[in-house]
Amino acid sequence: VQLQACGGGLVQSGGSLRLSCAASGSIFGLNTMGWYRQAPGKQRELVAVISSGGSTNYADSVKGRFTISRDNAKNTVYLQMNSLKPEDTAVYYCNAKIVRSGVRDYWGQGTLVTVSS
Repeated sequence: VQLQACGGGLVQSGGSLRLSCAASGSIFGLNTMGWYRQAPGKQRELVAVISSGGSTNYADSVKGRFTISRDNAKNTVYLQMNSLKPEDTAVYYCNAKIVRSGVRDYWGQGTLVTVSS
């Protein structure tokens, strides 16, 4: 399973960015997809996840500003980020869970989001 993420970059505070992540390869059993982030000196944390049926869960810090969505036909997950803040600066990682005999996590390569004040 390969996860190809793109869409990061540099944006001013209050701006917007859209991340996307496409899953390919042996993706039979593709289930929940989502985004995590890791800021310098901090642990990786959940940003938002979405199930194959469309149920979503967000970190409190991004509720009302970020929207996660997915296109099951394209095996792609998106993260629309609005009203960005400097504290949103981090490397954002795409995650996919494959469910077969068990659950296995796959990670994308990470895309850097930098929000300037």
